[in-house]
Amino acid sequence: MSIFWFGILLMFFLIALNFISGELKYYQLEEATFGRYWEVKWWLIGHLSGGILALVLGPVQFWTKFRNKYLKAHRLMGKIYLIAILVASLSSIYMAWNTAIKVHFTWALSLQVLSITWIITAFMAFRAIKKHRIQQHKEWMVRSYIVTFVFVAFRWINDMLGAAEIGTFVERGPTIIYLTIFLPLLAAEIIFQWNKK
Repeated sequence: MSIFWFGILLMFFLIALNFISGELKYYQLEEATFGRYWEVKWWLIGHLSGGILALVLGPVQFWTKFRNKYLKAHRLMGKIYLIAILVASLSSIYMAWNTAIKVHFTWALSLQVLSITWIITAFMAFRAIKKHRIQQHKEWMVRSYIVTFVFVAFRWINDMLGAAEIGTFVERGPTIIYLTIFLPLLAAEIIFQWNKK
């Protein structure tokens, strides 16, 4: 792995840690902290716990020296990553139709699209490695981590646009979700396909 890509992974890892530090407050299990999420607090904890695990494990999984030296640990962490995404996604699907729908149908739907995309990209990475398709596995893992990182990017962009008073949440929320899913996935696809024969 080149210094450039190591730097990129380190940047993602540090951004993820910063995001996670803001979410740890929910583990105090205080009703005031949860607000409207109090009734679905365990689903939110499941979503956060799975998401946090996936965010932290992702960059380590891409670290070539670690992967080559500790293949068993890499495989174990990969399984934990997949289970974490499954727990986080299923929790998100439940919350979308119990809390997000109260905000707006488009918000609930965009979260559904995100959750389904998250599950599919992780499953495709798992399927590729089971078929011993190493390059496909690597590419699907990149796609999976892009989707894992969507909510971090969403929070940053939404806070920025909200501070600038650009649109209402209902107007910008679903749009940001779709942009943070599909633009990075498109960029990754261009990179993957550019030099393929």
